[in-house]
Amino acid sequence: MQLDNSFIPLNALPEALQQEGQKVGQRLNDALGQADNTASMTQQPLPSGCWQALTRPRREALAKVLSVSTFVLDTFTRYPGWLATLEANGELDAAPAWNDQQQWLHDALESAEDEAAMQRVLRRFRRARMVGIIWRDLNRPDGYTMWDTAHAVSQLAELCLEAALRWLEGFYAPRWGMPAPRADGAAQRLVVLGMGKLGAGELNLSSDIDLIFAFPEKGETQGGRKPLEHQEYFTKLGQKLIAALDAMTADGFVFRVDMRLRPLGDGGPLVGSFAMLSSYYQDQGREWERYALLKARPVAGDIEAGIELLAGLRPFVYRRYLDFGAIESLRELKAMINREVKRKGMQSNIKLGPGGIREVEFVVQAFQLIRGGRDTELQVTSLKTALNRLPELGLLPQTVVDELMPDYAFLRDLEHVIQALEDRQTQMLPTDETDQARIAFAMGYQDWALLMAALDDVRERVRRHFDAVIADPEEDAEETNDASRLAPAQWRLIWRNELEADEATAYLHSAGFAEPDQVLKRLQSFYQSRQVQSMQRIGFERLDALMPLLLAAVAENETPDIALARVQPLIEAVLRRTAYLALLRENPQALEHLMRLCVASPWIAERLSRYPILLDELLTPETLYTPADKARLADELRQTLNRLPEDDEEAQLEALRVFKHAKMLHVAASDIAGTRHLMKVSDYLTYIAEVILDAVLAMAWKHVTRKHGVPKGLNDHEPAFLIIGYGKLGGIELGYGSDLDLVFLHDSDGKGATDGPRPIDTPLFFTRLGQRIIHLLTAVTPAGSLYDVDMRLRPSGNAGLLVTSLDAFADYQQQNAWTWEHQALVRARVVAGSSALAERFNQIRGDILGRLRDKQALRDDVVNMRHKMRDHLGSKTQETRFNLKHDAGGMVDIEFLCQYAVLALANQTPTLLTYSDNMRILDMLAESGHLPSEEAEQLKEAYLAYRSRTHRAALTGEKPIGEVDDFKEHRAAVNALWQRFLEP
Repeated sequence: MQLDNSFIPLNALPEALQQEGQKVGQRLNDALGQADNTASMTQQPLPSGCWQALTRPRREALAKVLSVSTFVLDTFTRYPGWLATLEANGELDAAPAWNDQQQWLHDALESAEDEAAMQRVLRRFRRARMVGIIWRDLNRPDGYTMWDTAHAVSQLAELCLEAALRWLEGFYAPRWGMPAPRADGAAQRLVVLGMGKLGAGELNLSSDIDLIFAFPEKGETQGGRKPLEHQEYFTKLGQKLIAALDAMTADGFVFRVDMRLRPLGDGGPLVGSFAMLSSYYQDQGREWERYALLKARPVAGDIEAGIELLAGLRPFVYRRYLDFGAIESLRELKAMINREVKRKGMQSNIKLGPGGIREVEFVVQAFQLIRGGRDTELQVTSLKTALNRLPELGLLPQTVVDELMPDYAFLRDLEHVIQALEDRQTQMLPTDETDQARIAFAMGYQDWALLMAALDDVRERVRRHFDAVIADPEEDAEETNDASRLAPAQWRLIWRNELEADEATAYLHSAGFAEPDQVLKRLQSFYQSRQVQSMQRIGFERLDALMPLLLAAVAENETPDIALARVQPLIEAVLRRTAYLALLRENPQALEHLMRLCVASPWIAERLSRYPILLDELLTPETLYTPADKARLADELRQTLNRLPEDDEEAQLEALRVFKHAKMLHVAASDIAGTRHLMKVSDYLTYIAEVILDAVLAMAWKHVTRKHGVPKGLNDHEPAFLIIGYGKLGGIELGYGSDLDLVFLHDSDGKGATDGPRPIDTPLFFTRLGQRIIHLLTAVTPAGSLYDVDMRLRPSGNAGLLVTSLDAFADYQQQNAWTWEHQALVRARVVAGSSALAERFNQIRGDILGRLRDKQALRDDVVNMRHKMRDHLGSKTQETRFNLKHDAGGMVDIEFLCQYAVLALANQTPTLLTYSDNMRILDMLAESGHLPSEEAEQLKEAYLAYRSRTHRAALTGEKPIGEVDDFKEHRAAVNALWQRFLEP
C-alpha cells in the first residue's frame, strides 16, 4: 500500500521547502512499502494504515517535523511503526510521565542478556523519546516552551543513566560482587553527578552530558567471584556505564559522555572517593572548577550520598564573603573563548559568539559565584530559577531580566532547531540555503533574512547586559576620564615607582596632596614591603589593578593625605583575602563611599580594617545611608539565620556578629551624612541590640532545652524568661561603643526539674540559660564579639545570683535595694523574652518606683551618690575642659534629676512611670506641671548637645571632652536646676 501524493500537505510548507517535501514523501512511500511487505508476510498490521488515519492537522505537523528534521525522517523511515506508538502514548502532545518511561525502559531491559542487547535497548528507547521531544519542540502544543524541551531531554538522560547503571550492577554482581557498606551501615553505590546543563535540568536537544563519578568510602566488594577494591570496582563500573551510553553502534548512541570536568581532567582517576574529592577541591581546586560545580547535581546512583558530597563541597563553590574575584575569572574565561572563536572563525556560533547563550549564562553565574555564599537563594543549578531571583535580591533590574529571559529562550530555541536537523551537537548557523530555510520555517519566520535580523537584535541586547556585568571597570575609568583627574595609567606609574621622584611628587602635589614627599614615601614603602612582594600572583595582580583606581579616588577627596592614611591600613589588612581587593576594583562607587566614610570617621576606617566583610555594605548606598527600623531588622536577621543549618551554632553566631557590625555601619554612615537626627541614631543602635538579644535568647533556649528539656509546666517553644535592659539600653540611648547592662529574670518557684535526657534542677536550668546567653554575646570569633555585658545591676550585684525569679527580684527591690538601685530601675525595661512575664515585670517596676518616699532622705541619697561619682570619674582640672558625662552640669546630672523626679513624684503622677528614657521623662514632667516647659526644653537641649558630641567623639576617635566655653549656657541651665531641686 502506498500513501497518495496529498498525504504530505505541501501547501503547509513554505515554497522554499516544497521540493524537499516531495522528497520526504517519496522516502516515506518507499519505507512504508517495504514495511507493508514485511508486515503482510508476518500477518502484522500494515504500517501505512495508521499513517493514512492521521487527521489533517496531524499531517501538517508531520510535514513540518519531517521537512525540518532529517533525524526524525531517518527514524520513521527505519521504524515506520513508531509513529503509531508515539500517537498512542500521547507523546506527540505531551511528555510521558517519569514513572511510565521508567517502566517502559525497565521492561525492555529485562530481556537483555548481554551488554550488546542492553545497549541496543537503550539506544532505541532514546531514539523513540527524542522523536517525541523534537515533534513537540517544533509543533509547540498549547503552553509548550523551550524549557519543556530542555526538561524532557534532561529527564531522558537521567532515566538512561540510572537504568544502565542498575543493569550493569546486577550483571556484574556475580563476578565482582557489590561494594561493602559504609561505616554507618548504609549501602554504597556509584554517585553520578550531572554537570553543566544536565545538572541544571536544561539539556539541549543533542547535548553531550558532563559527568563526575564518585563513591563514598574505600573498601572491598563482597559476594563476587573476584573481590575488588572499591576504587577498581567503581572505575570498571564507570567505564562500562560510559560505554553503555557513549559507544557508537548500528543503533547510534544514547548520550555522548564528557568526563573532563573531573579532578585533573583526563589525567585524573575516573572515579574519586568523597575524601579524595574534598581534599582535591580544598587544596587544588581552581576558579573554573567552582564555575563548573555551580550546576552539579546527583542524577543517578546514590542520590542521597551525592547530596551529602555536594554539601561538603559547598564552601568551595560559594564563598561566605562577596567574591568579586569570580568576575575576573569569568572575564578571563570569556576572553579565552573570544580568542578561540576568532581563531576558528566561529562568530556564527550562537552559543560562544558575541551576544550568545554563554554570555547570558555568565551574567547569571557571575552573581551566583559572587553572592551565592551570602544570598543562598542563588544556590540553585537552574539558570531560569537563578535569573528570576536576581530582581528579588536587588541584583538586576526586573526590566533587564524581562529582556534576558525571552532572549535566552530565543537563542536556545534556535539552538534546538539547528540540532534537530540531524541530531548533532552544534550551535553553528548553517550556510546551506535549504538548511537555512528549514530553520527559518521552524522558528516561525518567512525567510532567513528576517530570522537573522531578529537574532541580531537579541545578540545586541545580550551583549549590552553582559558588558554591564562583566566589563572591566578600569577600562571604564579610563574612558570616562577628564582633565581634572589624573588617569589611572599615571597613577599606576606612581604606584609601581616607575617615575622619577621629582616627577612623582609633582603629580601628587597637582592632585591636591599636602605632603607629596611623605605620600610618595608611604606608597614606595608599601609597594616594596614583604607583605606585597610575597603575594601570590593572582593576589598581586588584583592589588596592582586596584591601586591606580584607589589613588585616583583618594585624590578626589578634599583631604587626600588623610584619606590615604586611613584607607591604606584596610588594604594592608586584606592582602591575604584578595577577593576584597577585587570587590573594590570591580565597584568604583564602593571606593567613593569608602573614602567619604573613612575620612569622616577613623572609627569606621578601623571597623572596616578589622572586619573587611563590611565592605560588602558599600555596594548598596540606598541601604548604607538608610538604617532599617526594628521590624525590618528583625525580618532581615530572621531571613539570615533561616538560611543557616539549625544545628550550626557557630555559623549562626558569625552571622549575628556580621549583622551587628553591618547595621552599625549603616547607622554611622547615616550619622555622618547627616540624614538621621541624634535621637534616631540611638534608636537604631538600640533596635540592633534588641533584635540580636531576641535571637540570642532563642538560640540559648534551644541549646539548653535540647540537652536538659524544659522545667515542668513550661512551654517547649517560648522561653519563660526575661532580659531586662538597664542604663543606656533601657533608656534607648545606646552609643557606638556601649556595653549592655542586663538583668535576667524567670518565673519559677525553683522546685522540680527538667524533663529532658539529662534532667537538672530548675534553678540550675535557668542559670545555665543565663550563662549561655552571656557566652553567645561575649564569645570572640573572627568577626569579633557581639557586646560586652555588665550584670552588676542584678540583685546583690556580683555577689547575687546570675538569674533571679520575678518574686525574688520584687522582694529584693522592696526590702534590700539601695536608692541608687531604684534610680537604675527608672531606666529599666524589658528588651527580650516572654510577653506575659513582661507584664508582671512592669507591674513590679511600677509598684517599686511609685511608692511614697521621704523626699529629704531621697534627696540626700541621690546627692551623695552623685558627689561620689564626680569625685571618682569627673575631670581633675575643669578650667578649660569639660567631661560631658561626669562633670557638674553634664549628662549624669540630667539623668539624676530625672531619676529623682520619678522616685519623688511618681506616687502622685503615675504617668512618670510610662517611659524609661530621659527625653520623654522630661516631657512628662513638663506636661504634669512639675517642671516649667521652658526649663524642660533647656534640659533636653543640653542633653542632646552632650550626647551629640559624645556620638561624634566615638566616630572621630576622640574622648567625650568638650571646651568649657562651648557648653557654658547648657551647664549653667543644668546647674541652676540641680541647685534648685537637689542642693537648695
